[in-house]
Amino acid sequence: MDSSQIKHFDYIFTGTGLAALMTVYKMVLSGNFADKSILLLDENQKKTNDRTWCFWEKEESVWNSVISKKWDLALFANENFKRDLALKPYQYNQIRGLDFYNFVFDKLSKQSNIVFSQEKVTDINELETHVFIGTEENRYTCNYLFNSIYTKAFALTQSKYPVLQQHFVGWFVKTEAEIFNPKQATFMDFSVEQKGNTRFMYVLPTSKTEALVEYTLFSENLLSKEEYEKEIRLYLQKLGAQQYEISEKEQGSIPMTCYPFWEKNTKRVLNIGTAGGWTKASTGYTFKNSDKKSTQLVAFLQDKNLKMSSFHKKNRFWFYDLLLLDILYRHNELGSAIFSSLFRKGNPALIFKFLDEETNLAEDFKVILKCPKIPFIKALFRVIFA
Repeated sequence: MDSSQIKHFDYIFTGTGLAALMTVYKMVLSGNFADKSILLLDENQKKTNDRTWCFWEKEESVWNSVISKKWDLALFANENFKRDLALKPYQYNQIRGLDFYNFVFDKLSKQSNIVFSQEKVTDINELETHVFIGTEENRYTCNYLFNSIYTKAFALTQSKYPVLQQHFVGWFVKTEAEIFNPKQATFMDFSVEQKGNTRFMYVLPTSKTEALVEYTLFSENLLSKEEYEKEIRLYLQKLGAQQYEISEKEQGSIPMTCYPFWEKNTKRVLNIGTAGGWTKASTGYTFKNSDKKSTQLVAFLQDKNLKMSSFHKKNRFWFYDLLLLDILYRHNELGSAIFSSLFRKGNPALIFKFLDEETNLAEDFKVILKCPKIPFIKALFRVIFA
């Protein structure tokens, strides 16, 4: 192909998932990138409601207008106890994928410097002065590339860092009987049979008869779809739902690992989202971490001495996550006991603050000391001497 036909951009985003869209949206809000040409490449048009994101927040954020439901209360349960959690000063928020996509793309479509193209990326090649990107239809170059296309092999072909999955199937149901409490989300219900794993139900009710009911595991291997759905049916029966309709289904698998994806960052290529290690390793939560990281990235891009490989900074929470994943990888059946020990008597607001990586050292120890001691001490020695 004639090089004159290759289109050049200042920035290209390969993949338009949560991290990419948050980052570009905030670049627009900042007003500091209007003179930069930006291309978004993804084979998916983002026209379907393919996922649901939840996060806890104290104040309103830039995403407030697309939050479809907020809860002030949550439930934690296992086979032995139930605890109602008052979340204040936090609220637990839900955003439907399609609402988020429409909100962001509506803003981006009005920017003359931003282009979205539905194309499958086939090749990325970094050169000294630019990055070359090939798709099935076109060729592009850019000064800097932000990649959110996840390569499973990076984490799965190494043995230094354990790799689990947060995998789930969810049903949006409408029941005949009024069985849900729309004021309370079920954060984790470990009363389901564990079968040697970390398994729980997650329920987001929007009315007394409507909810997203999700069967979730933190484990190494996925199940057959029938097994997830069988457990959802059993759980709905236990709640008293004899008759119900399923309006939508969702399923997903999110990698849970402390593998240092950021070490793949180079002079001109920055991996973002799950591909860049932006997912919270110990929980699989993505929205809040991506919100923070995207804000940091937009500020980082305005540094005149830009060095992409220096963007990521490892902190002590990465180490805490590593200990938990080491335990769950070796003894997956301990998940219920660990999370139950945290939530049985722990302060919910402090736990959320800890999971958001906003606690100080003294607060860290208040949370950590609620956990079973022996598994964590063993994991500590394994990690130190590995």
